[in-house]
This record gives sequence, C-alpha cells and structure tokens, in this order.
Amino acid sequence: MKHHAYRCAALAIVCLGVVPVTQAELKPISDQTMGEVTGQAFMQVENLADGIHDFTRMTLGVDVETRVNIDDVKVGEIDGGSDFAATHLALGHIARQDGVQYNGQSYTQGETVPFEASKPFIELAEDASGLAGFRMGFGQARGSVSSLTTSLSGNIGLKLRDSAGVVHDAALFDASNQATNYRATQIGIADSANPATCSECASLSKVQSLFVGTAQDDGADGTVTGFTEDFFIGFQRDDAGVKWQSPDGANVINAGKGVFINLPTSMTVDMSQLTGPSGLSRLQTHQTDMGTQLF
Repeated sequence: MKHHAYRCAALAIVCLGVVPVTQAELKPISDQTMGEVTGQAFMQVENLADGIHDFTRMTLGVDVETRVNIDDVKVGEIDGGSDFAATHLALGHIARQDGVQYNGQSYTQGETVPFEASKPFIELAEDASGLAGFRMGFGQARGSVSSLTTSLSGNIGLKLRDSAGVVHDAALFDASNQATNYRATQIGIADSANPATCSECASLSKVQSLFVGTAQDDGADGTVTGFTEDFFIGFQRDDAGVKWQSPDGANVINAGKGVFINLPTSMTVDMSQLTGPSGLSRLQTHQTDMGTQLF
C-alpha cells in the first residue's frame, strides 16, 4: 500500500505540474524519485484470517466531527422484535453551561461538543458458504451517545458499583432477568450465585447518555477520554456469529447472529443511580434544551 500511495502521490504531482504548461513533455519517473515522495492512501485494504473466516477491511483515511440526531431507529426487525430499537438517538451533544470540559477542551453554553471519529471502515467476513457477516466502525472514536433504548443486541462496556462499593462489569438481561446479549431490555449486575440472572436490574431506557471511549487519560478534572477502536455495528449470518478483531489486533469481540452493537465506555456508575427514578441523565442533544429526560 505504501508503494501504491507513493505512485499515486507522484502522479498527482506530475499532473498538477502539467496543467498550466500546455507544451510540457511527460517523462517517466525513476523509482528513486518516487521513493522520495511521501503520502497516505485515501483507502487502505487489509486481508486477515482467523482460521474460520477470511476478512477484508476497507478503511478510509478521513476524520469526522459530527452531531447527529435520529428520531427513531429499528434494526434487525424480524420474528416479532428488533435486534436494536431506540428513539431520539444522538451522537454528540450541546454544552449546558459555560466552562464545562470534555476531552480536554472547555466549552461555552450552547456550543456543540462533537462526536469525534477517524478512519471509518467497512469489513467483510467470508467462509465456505459465502458472506458470513459485515460491520461498520471507526479506527478511532470517542464522544457521547444518547438514546432511549428498548432493545439491544450487543455489548455495553459499562462498570456498575453496588451498594457495598464493589465494581462489576455491566451485564445485559431480558424481561425475565435472564442474561443475554440478544434483544436485551435491561442492564445490571449479575448474581454472584447464579450469573445467568441479575441481582439488580434497570431498564435500558434508564441509560440515556454514555461516553464512548477508553479508560480516562490524565486531564483537567479527569475529563479526557481516550479514543476506542471497538465502536462498531455488525451484521452476522449464523448463530455462532463472527469474531471481529480490533484494527490494532488487541481485542477480539464475538458478535452473535443478527445485528450486534458494541459500545465501549470508560464510565463507572452507581447501580443506585440506574435503579433511581431518573437513571443516567440525558445530555442536551437539541438546540432547544428538552431536559435531562428529553420528554
């Protein structure tokens, strides 16, 4: 890919030099000359394999800062339910007061705090039967994700602190308090005696805003969140799912059949906050502030 980038960059330089001079003569460029040109390909294609699937990942070398609102989302709607269902989904938000800090920057009231992402990619997974799955994600991402979620297939990388101060990995459960990552409706702490059930649960709709990102870096008031490579939405064909690998190869996330959303966060929340009447307060996602619970 580097050689391809060098040749593309060199060709672009030649073309730019030729345009203003109608009588210019085209001459071949030596490998040594091209080797002195540096550049980055707009698209990078990688081929990977894990012994089960062959992967093709296509990455664009672009950066994105955005704030998006979507009124209603239903994905994987089949068999009387949805793999993911949410209303008032938002990426990014608006600062409610002056001087608030996010990711090492200070914002004024009414200023947009964007969702930041770079190197968006599409990845295909194939096996002997054909296309086993595909996913869309980012090489790096961080920022707020807000929604009123009623059904989720996937994973939320949240830490929950119980009444004794012990911190647990958040788990997802169905309406019968059974552990599941398929069309879950509740989030909570698994029972130590029976991890298949929850000791404390709350509706997923109580998790109104999250910050996607890795463990917090050192920063003013601890508000700097690192970028994550594992924010993605995947679509898998079989019950066994697909083991998607992080762009840097550090993590492998096993995504089950259907739609799977991976939401890595660095947040730790008191379980009592989720079981309380308001849950995790919603950030301001509209120009007209509709309150911490939106409606």
